[in-house]
Amino acid sequence: MHPAPWRSQRGSLPFFSDLLGHRRGATMSRPRIALTLGDPRGIGPEITAAALARHAGLAAFTVFGPEGSGVEPEGSAFEAVGEWRPGAGAALAGRLAGNAIEAAAAAALAGRVDALVTAPIDKNALQLGGYAYAGHTEMLQRLTGAPDVAMLMVAERTHLGGPLRVVLATTHIALSAVASALTADLLVRQGRLTAAGLRAGWGIPEPRIAFCALNPHASDGGLFGDEEATVFAPALEELRAAGVRAEGPFPADTVFVRALRGEFDAVVAPYHDVGMAAFKTASFGLGVNVTLGLPFPRTSPDHGTAADIAGKGVADPTSMCEAIGLAARLATRGGGVGGDSE
Repeated sequence: MHPAPWRSQRGSLPFFSDLLGHRRGATMSRPRIALTLGDPRGIGPEITAAALARHAGLAAFTVFGPEGSGVEPEGSAFEAVGEWRPGAGAALAGRLAGNAIEAAAAAALAGRVDALVTAPIDKNALQLGGYAYAGHTEMLQRLTGAPDVAMLMVAERTHLGGPLRVVLATTHIALSAVASALTADLLVRQGRLTAAGLRAGWGIPEPRIAFCALNPHASDGGLFGDEEATVFAPALEELRAAGVRAEGPFPADTVFVRALRGEFDAVVAPYHDVGMAAFKTASFGLGVNVTLGLPFPRTSPDHGTAADIAGKGVADPTSMCEAIGLAARLATRGGGVGGDSE
């Protein structure tokens, strides 16, 4: 049995190393990156500290979080958003995590930083702390006023070799609500954001975007639902008319394998778990969460708070390092990622 990917493991960071090599040869100034510490009860503070210790020279960092979290980054600015008292409970942890997100987003909107990297939060604690959001993505959309956002999961390398990029068309909603939420208009907006994001952030001139079907076997001609014909077909037709290379819908049991083999640049998944199950199976611990559509780049590790191992010295900062590296690369391109989709 393989160890949990958030635990310390030996291994190189080719994407991050490539970025460091590029930056050494570059003449531009270092990007300015804000980091939030996430839930102080989890591994966010320690993986942030570890990532900064390894790669402090990559960017000019400002850390947003509570005093008492155990993070005192050398060579980085620290902006306190309150004080954490160990054992104080979920409501305080959530309020402090939310305070840090608000402060860091404000800094990005004011032009004080070029990108934002967020450590994991506990969504229930966030709400107990007074922030009625389902997660980072929804909160940042509200704070920035972005008309549309998309959750893009990115792994520049995977356990199966090739890169994998997955957009979640619907995010933090109940499975029973997916069918009614999954409209042709939503798929068009997510497809346009994906295409714009891959052009702006990855320099892919004509991204090849596959759409994962909602129903088994892409409904087999209507035997198992009709969304592929009534929702996906008109959405893909509109996207193609707009110049987006949209293909599908393809069954979930093949589309991600085809993407890993290089046939597609990204897959748009109809709901959270079908996309995340495929993504994390292929790349857990190596992936990065990117929010498309914001006026600045935002990235995050691909794992949760892992409160059960917090403070034990076994948390692996690899995904945080990848998130910082990708944020730095996106920041050098300027502006947001995918915000020009209209």
